[in-house]
Amino acid sequence: MSSITPSSQPQPTHLPAWPQPASSRAGMGVGAIIGIVVAAVIGLVVAGYLGLALGFSTLAVTALLALVPLTLVLLAIRWVDRWEPEPRWALWFAFLWGAAVSVAIALLVDLGVQLAFAFAGGGASPDEAVQAVVQAPIVEELAKGIGVLLIFMFSRSHFDGPVDGLVYAATVAAGFAFTENVLYFGSALIEGGGAELGMTFLIRGIFSPFAHVLFTACTGLAIGIAASRGGGPRVIGWFLIGLAGAVMLHAFWNGSLAFADAFLLYFTVQVPIFVGAILLVVFLRRHEIRVTRTHLAEYAAAGWFNADEVAGLSTPRGRRAAVDWAKAQHPPRTAEVRRFIADATHLAFTRHALVTGRGDVRRLDDERVLLDAITADRRAIAG
Repeated sequence: MSSITPSSQPQPTHLPAWPQPASSRAGMGVGAIIGIVVAAVIGLVVAGYLGLALGFSTLAVTALLALVPLTLVLLAIRWVDRWEPEPRWALWFAFLWGAAVSVAIALLVDLGVQLAFAFAGGGASPDEAVQAVVQAPIVEELAKGIGVLLIFMFSRSHFDGPVDGLVYAATVAAGFAFTENVLYFGSALIEGGGAELGMTFLIRGIFSPFAHVLFTACTGLAIGIAASRGGGPRVIGWFLIGLAGAVMLHAFWNGSLAFADAFLLYFTVQVPIFVGAILLVVFLRRHEIRVTRTHLAEYAAAGWFNADEVAGLSTPRGRRAAVDWAKAQHPPRTAEVRRFIADATHLAFTRHALVTGRGDVRRLDDERVLLDAITADRRAIAG
């Protein structure tokens, strides 16, 4: 466990200029930039493939339609991520991994299966039902899950627990669903015209925009549980457990569309699962609030915060009041107050990692940098 204060005496208003660590919580490393650039390039390749396969005019129309369910999902992710927001560069990587890399992997595997049957001869072709219920769930969930696992491996400071895993998994899934919707909408428009497109949009865009999110959430939650328990080699075991759940949910969903009454199963199974997921998110959000309040109170006892600040930083009502106050100032201090809230929340979760035995030298550096940032935030708020 680290000491709360960087010296023997609390220094709530004037801190020494602690050196920035090479990989602080707020920084975006070279590896992250490379990952985003590579994923973006793959995205351009995937977009070109879809344009050639569907026609670029069809691609434009269906991409606009696919923005509707994507917007719903991203708004939900933002709500889940509101208490302790993840860095935008990590979310961009997650989205691009889902929209580009995961789709590319799925397309390449499908091409490989098609070529294997072609070379086998005899005029045989892959069974569509088997592809939907077996191949697609395994390949797609593995491809999406690897993206979440990579974020955990290379950005441990941003991956504190199940909520973070859920946010990253949902963002990867949102990207994948967006590209897949473009493909399905385009195929429906080409094969059946406006009527077929309307039905496909109703099923995928209105009734099940969160389907992929629910599947991949299993993987993200499992990795998040591993993160909350210290990570290490055991994370692979948790990853495989979550992946198995994601594959089974995905296979069940695809199987219900292929072999059963999809609408009956949707209301009797999928809707209850969705409601259960919402309740789980609410429970996890309350846990985040408790963690924030508990550890900011520890810093308050050492002189870093006062009681009013702890109340304002660790309750939804207090945060709203702080932001409202910031908006009413001349000039407004909204950005400064939001940054103060974010830094304080990150500090609380860094402290939580340290006191639960999940800290290392990087976490200690993060704590010192965040304490320095909080002092800078106060100065900025004061103008």
